[in-house]
Amino acid sequence: MNHSKDALAYIKAIRLLNTPDGGCTFETGRLPTGTHLAVSYCFAETHDTYENLPHAAPRTQYVVTLRGKLRFTVSSGETFIVEPGIILIAKDIKGPGHTWDLIEGDVWERLYLPFAPEADDQFIADEPAARAR
Repeated sequence: MNHSKDALAYIKAIRLLNTPDGGCTFETGRLPTGTHLAVSYCFAETHDTYENLPHAAPRTQYVVTLRGKLRFTVSSGETFIVEPGIILIAKDIKGPGHTWDLIEGDVWERLYLPFAPEADDQFIADEPAARAR
């Protein structure tokens, strides 16, 4: 298998999800490149209104970071990093949600690409051992 070709066929992604008890968790994985995504519209935002305030995603959406590096925290206290080159898939639309804080840069610039809740988000989860790395 040509690993460099395989690496170019996907982009790293992290998906936020609701847990059965109403909390928020995440899983790591990837999105295939060259795949049509069924998004309805997009817009960019640069404010930090929700920083450090627990909140659920306002809708199911891809969040593409253009500038900034952030630490997200979910209900269990686990954290993950989002920065340019990692697509966040926000599907934690119920409950207290997640928090984030900017850890590098002075602004978080991002592009939102909302999609219908029932749409296939194209996410391919990592094997459980891969997440622990």
